[in-house]
Amino acid sequence: MIRSARPLMAKMKASFRRRLSGADALPQLAVLGLLSGLVTGVVILLFRQAIEWPLGYFLPGDSFESFEQLHIITRGLLPLAGALTLGLMLHRLAIHDRKVGIVHVMERLNYHQGYISLRSAIVQFVCGVLTVVSGQSAGREGPAVHLGAAFSSLMGQWMRLPNNSIRTLVACGCAAAISASFNTPISGVIFAMEVVMMEYTMAGFTPIILAAVSAAVVNQMVYSSEPAFSVPALTMNSLLEIPWILVIAVIIGVAAAMFIKLVDVMGRFHQRPVLLRLCVAGLLMVPFALLIPQTMGIGYDTVNDTIHGQLGFWLLLVAGIAKLLITSTTIGLGMPSGVIGPTVFMGATLGGAMGLIGAKIAPELASSVGFYAMLGMGAMMGAVLQAPLAALMALMELTRNPNIILPGMLIITTSSLVTSEAFGCKSLFLTILKSQGLSYHNSPVIQALRRVSVAAIMDKSILRIQRRLTPQQARKILKSEPKWLVIDGSNGPTSLMPAVDLARFLEDSEKRLKTEDQPISEQIDLMNIPANRRDLAPVQYQATLEEALNEFDNNSAEALYVQRHVAPMIQRIHGVVLKSDIESYYQYRRS
Repeated sequence: MIRSARPLMAKMKASFRRRLSGADALPQLAVLGLLSGLVTGVVILLFRQAIEWPLGYFLPGDSFESFEQLHIITRGLLPLAGALTLGLMLHRLAIHDRKVGIVHVMERLNYHQGYISLRSAIVQFVCGVLTVVSGQSAGREGPAVHLGAAFSSLMGQWMRLPNNSIRTLVACGCAAAISASFNTPISGVIFAMEVVMMEYTMAGFTPIILAAVSAAVVNQMVYSSEPAFSVPALTMNSLLEIPWILVIAVIIGVAAAMFIKLVDVMGRFHQRPVLLRLCVAGLLMVPFALLIPQTMGIGYDTVNDTIHGQLGFWLLLVAGIAKLLITSTTIGLGMPSGVIGPTVFMGATLGGAMGLIGAKIAPELASSVGFYAMLGMGAMMGAVLQAPLAALMALMELTRNPNIILPGMLIITTSSLVTSEAFGCKSLFLTILKSQGLSYHNSPVIQALRRVSVAAIMDKSILRIQRRLTPQQARKILKSEPKWLVIDGSNGPTSLMPAVDLARFLEDSEKRLKTEDQPISEQIDLMNIPANRRDLAPVQYQATLEEALNEFDNNSAEALYVQRHVAPMIQRIHGVVLKSDIESYYQYRRS
């Protein structure tokens, strides 16, 4: 009974993978999205507990972020010791193993089809915990996105899914991580598609939405259903506040551009030893920890106090500027910190400070400090990430207040335009990629080719044969009516030949036998007979059409044979792909 079930299971798995190779495998992708969300939700819970447990143990008070209450000597030594520990740990790793965060996820998507290793996930987990626990100016959302993407990718690799599906799983993991971190599933979906994937597709929405929802459910089983911040009812008192909101948008846009440019400037030292860079970052953090301890850690306690109007103008302004300076400097030097949390902090404090100025100028018109703090959060996030829609969705979900939509749209789009057009800044993640000598290809053609695997368009009407065969063997082969003949050489397949050319050769040979009485040779050399042969190169079964095009360019091949590992040292050929097949798919069959 068990033996009879195994072939059926294998057949079902093969069918599942084959359906996923196309761009329209919505039911299968939905199942994967749900699984990705559940896995990511559990991983993010473990990550969050790994941060909160030690903080709850050694920080005074009931808060996980009360670094301000530490003894002044402890406050100064903690980030320095943490930076030294991180530097020693990363110094022992190879350069490619040190890469963490959202930028690394984007690099793996662009250059490696979303394949992320378990080693990378472990390094990110440890680094993410150490940066926050040691009081660095860091967030937990960036590491969470890396972890969600990594474990979703590992799930796809373990299931041996096509690469186009692994890319979708990575997006699911990113959305699920944001959803579980902020308890904002909608902004998680938009973040994954706008910031990481940089594309919107109908087939991608369903699995990513399911991943975000399932991760949020897992998070709410342990924590409450409340969002990350406690937000009072916020409204805009008067339309006359719009000019002041535009002024704040310009100021936030300038601050975001300064942040991005400082990260870029400090990133030019990436060739220096990582231990030296992190020790310098730790030393720079010491005076900030001593004088402005609000900059330590994630800082969500300060954000909550700002939203509720419990902090004064000078503290808000100094804390916002200090957070901007130290975060951009340390991230540029290579500190493995998340950037979304600090972005939220900077926006809230600077927005709150501007709100207090507005209240002084026109007390009868000005809205609450919390209103301006929330607008500042959205504006800074939209400008730094160059993701206005994701920032607006986050603002809506965090406030749960439709009254903030109109001013939110205005301030987010304006600040994003100031950062991108007035200062020529791209998103922070693209800026960091560029400083590393990398780019992110997101043209419509490339995106369309990444959504489909070669298995979806390959021609399976093939027969693999040896170079030399007898006329009898040739006739037997042609009876199975293959379209293509894959000719084997001494080191594997070397050439592709239309089966009709072999049939024509046999027909011509028989005619010569009748008319000229010439005997048919005892052996036919398929590499010598007249035929339209094509040079072959291999491509893996999981590869996307983009990878196939790269193989054509790298090998100067005229056709690719699609192979798959079925056992150690054994490859099975499933079909062939011509360049014209890819061009035809893009022109006529893509959705």
